[in-house]
Amino acid sequence: MAARVAPARIDRRSFLVTALAAGLAPAVARADVSTPYDWSAVPPTDSRARYIDWMVKNRGEDPKYLGMRYDRFAEMVANRDLLSDRDKRAFLLLPREEFCLPANLSRVYDIAFLDIGYGVTISGPNLVGRMTSSLVVAKGDKVLEVGTGSGYQSAYLANLTDQVWTIEIIKPLAARTRSVYDALIMRGYKEYAAINTKNADGYYGWEEAGPFDKIIVTCGIDHIPPPLLRQLKPGGTMVIPVGPPGAEHVLKVTTSLDTKSGNVNIARSDIYNGRVVAFVPFTKLEGDVIKGTHSGP
Repeated sequence: MAARVAPARIDRRSFLVTALAAGLAPAVARADVSTPYDWSAVPPTDSRARYIDWMVKNRGEDPKYLGMRYDRFAEMVANRDLLSDRDKRAFLLLPREEFCLPANLSRVYDIAFLDIGYGVTISGPNLVGRMTSSLVVAKGDKVLEVGTGSGYQSAYLANLTDQVWTIEIIKPLAARTRSVYDALIMRGYKEYAAINTKNADGYYGWEEAGPFDKIIVTCGIDHIPPPLLRQLKPGGTMVIPVGPPGAEHVLKVTTSLDTKSGNVNIARSDIYNGRVVAFVPFTKLEGDVIKGTHSGP
C-alpha cells in the first residue's frame, strides 16, 4: 500500500505555473473565499439571483458559474438526485469548475461525463448527487472514496463531513488532484483540509484508517470487493457500480449486525431501479504498474 500523499506546501503562484503546464489552470483567476467556512451557513435556495448574490459575497465565486450551478441544482432537485437539505447545501457550495479541465468549462454543469485526462472522467453532477445522497452522510461520519479522479466527489463529501479518505490508483492524477485541493485550501476553502489522499489500489481499501461509516466507489466492477465490505462498519452504507464493463447497476449496500448470531447481514438495492450506467473500469496494480481490472475475464 502506498503512503499517504501529504499536502504540499506551495504558494499560489507556483501552483498556477504547475497547473498551466498540466492544462488545469482556470481561464481567469478566481477570487479567494471571503468568509470563513461555517457548517451552519446555507445559501438561499428559493431564488437564483439571491443565491448568486450570497455566494459572491460569501464565497467570492464567479456569477457565470454560479448561475450554471443553480440551474443544474433546480433540475437535480426536481429529478430527486438531491434529497436532503444537507446534500442540497453541499452541492450549492461546491465549485465544480475548479475540478474540470479548461476545455470543458463551458459544459462544466452538463450531465455528461467529462474528460480529465489519463483515460478517465469526472461524472456528471446528477450522478454524483444521487450516489452521494444515497449514502446519507452525517457530519462526523468516516467516509472512504475509491477513485479520487478529479477530486470533485471528495470535495462534495467534505461539505457533508469532516472525515474523508480517498484513494486514486493513477499516481500523477493523485498528485495533481492533491495539488488542486491544497491550492483551494490556501484560497480559503478550508473544508477541503478534511480530505486525506493516497495513491494506491482502492480494491483493498484503506485498512489502517477504517472502519468506515460510508464507502463510495466511483469505478465499475463485477462484484463487491471483500476488503471494502470488511472495512464497512455494521450499520454502514456503500454505494458501488456493479455489473459487466460499461453496463453497471449502481447498488446501495447496507450492513447490519445480527446480535444473536454475531453475523453481519448485507442488503442491496438499486438506486436507479434497474437502469444501467457506464463507468470507467476498476483497474488494478501489479507491483507499481496499472494492469487489467479487478473484474473477471
